[in-house]
Amino acid sequence: MRCPVFPIPGPAGRTLAAVVSLLVCALLWTLPADAAEADRPMRIVSLSPLLTENVFLLGAGERLVGNTSYCTKPEAAKAVAKVGSVMELSIERIIGLRPDLVLAINLSPPQQVAQLERLGLRVHTFHQPDSFAEMCAQFLELGALLGREQRARAIVDEAARRTEAVRIATADLPRRRVFLQVGANPLFSSVQDSFTHEYMVLGGGENIAGDRRSGAMTTEQVLALDPEVIIIAVMGSEDGVGGGEKGKWERYRTMRAVRDGRVHVLDPDRVCSPSPLTFAASLEAIARLIHPGLSIPAPAP
Repeated sequence: MRCPVFPIPGPAGRTLAAVVSLLVCALLWTLPADAAEADRPMRIVSLSPLLTENVFLLGAGERLVGNTSYCTKPEAAKAVAKVGSVMELSIERIIGLRPDLVLAINLSPPQQVAQLERLGLRVHTFHQPDSFAEMCAQFLELGALLGREQRARAIVDEAARRTEAVRIATADLPRRRVFLQVGANPLFSSVQDSFTHEYMVLGGGENIAGDRRSGAMTTEQVLALDPEVIIIAVMGSEDGVGGGEKGKWERYRTMRAVRDGRVHVLDPDRVCSPSPLTFAASLEAIARLIHPGLSIPAPAP
């Protein structure tokens, strides 16, 4: 399995913080005012691990009455009633929980989502974000749905400031050649039209696959490009897949990243499916892998 890759909008040279500000301001013009307390959803079913995490992050975890078997973070999410997996749901269980809001993503089973809507349930579907800026916009949208807009704005502001601090800290550093592996069997890289590419650009790196249309690569192609840093964030790393991939690369002792001991494994859940804050945290971690000893100043208030 591999992480999905998403395009990053915005003209070259514009800082990420500026892009976030523009999109967030545009979104706020379209969001309705916070609903009255009595109108806010109090019984929520989440069909996505990321949405579940974000509900808790917004301080509304006690309103979750159902989620999927993949919703395991934070720890409290494990105790919530399960309504199936991300790709296969139990309509009966969802109805039985009497939700006043179902949170879905565009990867949720479309026929089952449509069935929930036909049954009269309120369903709000989010698309997989195209960029860090869109992650922030969607987080604000969720905050408005739950009546937690002020908290959402504070979180987005913190994430944008931390992200901009990394960009500034790495702006004048040498651009190290990086291979960010987001899939195994087949081997898959992060390409330019993806938010994972943004990790490398903002983190002071150069994506060796940045000019490719497809992320599919061969081992021989990676060896020929001779990355200085390899970062592995593939699904299944919690079961040892990431470590196995690291061992495969370390057999190629002539490659610069292997010679210098710079082959690393990161949590794919954080790297490939982040909220605004986990994007910022993953960026900070990746920037320090690209530039060991990097000092990232505290973001300006």
